Amino acid sequence: VQLQAYGGGLVQAGGSLRLSCAASGDIFGDYALAWFRQAPAKEREIVAALRWGGGRYAYADSVKGRFTISRDNAKKTVYLQMSSLDPEDTSLYYCAARIRWTTNWRSASEYTSWGQGTLVTVSS
Repeated sequence: VQLQAYGGGLVQAGGSLRLSCAASGDIFGDYALAWFRQAPAKEREIVAALRWGGGRYAYADSVKGRFTISRDNAKKTVYLQMSSLDPEDTSLYYCAARIRWTTNWRSASEYTSWGQGTLVTVSS
């Protein structure tokens, strides 16, 4: 599966932004789709993940209650709705996929397909 992320931009602290990740190719029910982010000089970290067929939604503690991951099966698109944004959320955001949901969903090394990053900048 190939992924293309878009929707990043500049937003003020406290604002909202929605990222999209469009997938091409076949996606099956047990696929895991995830959002990661990477700030300068920092390691890539998980933001959120879901199971394409439903039943699994997972979030990093740092974004719980502020970010929501969702999908549109017909459009083969995964979204990341971000609210109450903080300058600490400034990062390159990446979407990623693997063929099967895993309990190790936090680990970037588990994912085999990656989209290009989309930059989110939160100003104070």
